Amino acid sequence: MSATGQPTATVPVDLETMRETVSAVLNADGGPVLPEPSDTHVAVLAELLRGHLEVMVREVETAAGKLPDTIPRYCALACVGEARGKLRAAPVARPGGAVVYARRLARVLAALCDHHELMAGDAR
Repeated sequence: MSATGQPTATVPVDLETMRETVSAVLNADGGPVLPEPSDTHVAVLAELLRGHLEVMVREVETAAGKLPDTIPRYCALACVGEARGKLRAAPVARPGGAVVYARRLARVLAALCDHHELMAGDAR
């Protein structure tokens, strides 16, 4: 356990499932998937994305904490901060607000997955 009471050991993450969830709202170029998912589907996707983000925030932060003071470390930690901000935010109460929110979650999740893969490659 860390000084904050958070577990310090990492768990295996399912990057494939996380990236599949991202692809439900974003295309390969990071743009919106069209046609947009239904409101019900977007709500489910947003909750899945939030759950994935909660896991990846801990994983990336723990992995980055093991790196020396380098640019990749600071970039990963900046992404963690961005993800925490997205997790604190809520969808805007306007037409399309929920899908815009889900896309924001998906973009930061994709970035965290990228950081996780890069750091795992550095560990090898």
